[in-house]
Amino acid sequence: MASHRARRRRARPSSARRTVLYAVVASAVLVGGTAAGTVYVKAQAHDGGGLVSSSSAASGASPTASEPTSGETSVEPVTEPSVDRTALLTKGMRAVTVAPGAKVSVAVLDLDSGESAAYGAGSFDTASIVKVDILATLLLQAQDADRRLTAQEKTYATAMITDSDNASASALWDVIGQAHGLDAANDRFGLNGTAGGDGALWGLTRTTAADQLALLKQVFGDDSQLTEASRTYLQGLMGEIAADQRWGVSAAADGSGWALKNGWLPRSTTGLWDVNSIGRITAGGHDYLVAALSDGNSTKAKGISLVEAAARAAVSAFSTA
Repeated sequence: MASHRARRRRARPSSARRTVLYAVVASAVLVGGTAAGTVYVKAQAHDGGGLVSSSSAASGASPTASEPTSGETSVEPVTEPSVDRTALLTKGMRAVTVAPGAKVSVAVLDLDSGESAAYGAGSFDTASIVKVDILATLLLQAQDADRRLTAQEKTYATAMITDSDNASASALWDVIGQAHGLDAANDRFGLNGTAGGDGALWGLTRTTAADQLALLKQVFGDDSQLTEASRTYLQGLMGEIAADQRWGVSAAADGSGWALKNGWLPRSTTGLWDVNSIGRITAGGHDYLVAALSDGNSTKAKGISLVEAAARAAVSAFSTA
């Protein structure tokens, strides 16, 4: 057996006949890592060599080189770890003071990148943010009937959104068929966790931050059940909110680039406040949809501070690389 191995072993060439193949010098650039210890590197060959593969610090795997091709560097994509926006939002929310007994939930979508994040769970009373849903439902029903809104409906819509007029909201709540009409439209809008309030109690519609983000996508996104004309109309009204109601998600904007609707409601059973804010804002050159919901606030002012802090934390999660 030993002699057999000897016959198969290739003789080592003498130093005089040894041919120098080539030398490859690669520079590795660290581009990221994970908590598990995986290190991601990009490598550039300086002498016609190939790309050095990424390696794992945990496994101790050795880098390999691809074959050179006509003196050109072979470049392969390196997958870098994606940023966990929800983790960043959760971290940011640790700095937000939530009073004992209060609850907050926030959801955000970067319209430019399509990335989203959410914090908190559970359902909340809508209070007056449902007025956006009421008008969206009215517009969808008008589209189905191939008609335009009447002059009276437009008057109600303007007062309901820009001034948060409750009488106008009640009138349009009846026009759409109250909770039955709202729920039917929301099925088409993709709001799976929202239920219209009983009877005339539109303000006690229950919803989630995720559903309000889905509603905002119907209003501000292209992939919508609403026509462009309907979206433009609703967006315009949300950009003309009365001066004393321009709080909420607008606190996360870096200028006047916002369109929103707020809701606030003192619960007669507890004396505590529901305070909510939804809308589109512009910050750092990006457009964001933000929904911040809260309940159990001892005062309206404290509820406003809470949803504004949540909105700022949500947007900040996208300004962190």
